[in-house]
Amino acid sequence: MTQAHEQAGFSGAGRHITEEDEITLTSVGVDIGSSTSHLVFSKLELERQNTRYVIVRRTVLRESEILLTPYADDGLTIDAAALGKFIDRQYDEAKLQRSAVDTGALILTGVAVRRSNARAIGELFAEDAGKFVAVSAGDGLEATMAAHGSGAVGQSGRARAETVMNIDIGGGTSKVAICRAGKVLEVTAIDVGARLLATDDNHVITRVEEAGRVFAKKAGLNVEVGALLSDSETETIVDHMIDALLEVVLLQDMNDEAKSLLRLPPLEYRGKIDSVIFSGGVSEFIYGHEQRSFGDMGPVLGRKIKARIGELGAMLMVPEAGIRATVIGASQYTVQVSGSTIFIAPDDIVPIRNIPVVAPEFDLTLDELDPDVIAQAVQIGLTRLGLVNSEDPIAVGFHWGGSATFWRLDAFCRGLIKAMRSTLDHGHPLVLISDGDVGGLIGLHLREELEIPEAVVSIDGIDLREFDYIDIGEILPSSGSVPVVIKSLVFPGSTSGE
Repeated sequence: MTQAHEQAGFSGAGRHITEEDEITLTSVGVDIGSSTSHLVFSKLELERQNTRYVIVRRTVLRESEILLTPYADDGLTIDAAALGKFIDRQYDEAKLQRSAVDTGALILTGVAVRRSNARAIGELFAEDAGKFVAVSAGDGLEATMAAHGSGAVGQSGRARAETVMNIDIGGGTSKVAICRAGKVLEVTAIDVGARLLATDDNHVITRVEEAGRVFAKKAGLNVEVGALLSDSETETIVDHMIDALLEVVLLQDMNDEAKSLLRLPPLEYRGKIDSVIFSGGVSEFIYGHEQRSFGDMGPVLGRKIKARIGELGAMLMVPEAGIRATVIGASQYTVQVSGSTIFIAPDDIVPIRNIPVVAPEFDLTLDELDPDVIAQAVQIGLTRLGLVNSEDPIAVGFHWGGSATFWRLDAFCRGLIKAMRSTLDHGHPLVLISDGDVGGLIGLHLREELEIPEAVVSIDGIDLREFDYIDIGEILPSSGSVPVVIKSLVFPGSTSGE
């Protein structure tokens, strides 16, 4: 068995990750959303554990102020020039040159994901493209990232019998995640947020979202830009917003009116919630960290939610991060795989870059595998990361258990094909990554037994986790192996286990 010796260079001259047992990276996390944007610069200290580098210490170098995301006159297009000046100033105040940053993560949410906005924002980071993980986050991924960033996932892992609900309330939406045993079980999102209506210092309405009109109508109001909005009218609108949010988080059957505001399917979980954590911009008001008004309903939402927390019947916990409960950067390292147990067809399908990893909850130790159960597990994982119907390639990471008999391989492969059909229909390869030694067998079964016409990349010897992103290089002629670069998103309080 031979090993590839592809080396990944970092910004420091002469540094190669494969030669060091301990490395230090400078990383930046950039979060740009519909309502707010911010950056955080960190120093990450990593140690080699087998083939994987893990974070052993994280030091925040600088957190930017929270910027109200700037818009052009149309109210839909982000003002990239103004945003670029803000970003440049943060690098200056952190006393960091862009060339000194080893790796990072650019997270786009809400309207920032729209094609024109994403393109303009991407151009601000064009020179960092090779070092950054760029993520366009939909509602499912936002909910999952918030649960990791707030510490809800970590808390559920430390107290394994405990179920933790994370409620992330931002400017336009509220995301809810159910966490247990260090995993996000289920997520949903609803159109409840602080900036569905915004006003100036004179109570004149400056912004109205469609969901804001819905709640205003329930309050008997017709709201338009330029009209006045009194404090009592704001209070009434917020009451209806909280009623809708509670329809979700109380885990009861929802009425049709509340369901119409959902952005993801309703939660199916009906068990006990032991503790609840709030994150997002409104959490700053719930926990008393912020008193100022930003021309929106944040202060009123925070105050009224705090008054009704008792209805949840769960212990209120303090988040590790509130409005900053998001990705704070990325770590990066390389691993090598053996050429004797991989399957890539056609050969020129690689290299492929920046592929998100979904890590479904499979039990592959069972004597008999059910294709429908396999497919359902993948679908749950895709939903959790907002990757259902993704137009981009996706890698499925898994741990193989049990024997590799024909019938077990067949059931597993059929379930994967069913779950990944949308990705395949977009012309992308089926990318499978195992930490065992079945990569070649699975690839052969897909191509020769099931005769799928799509490209297949099936490699093994790699331990992948959710929030990993991978680059798979070209096949090395000398060994038949491929170099793999893994980039992992880093959250507040992250260690190797998250």
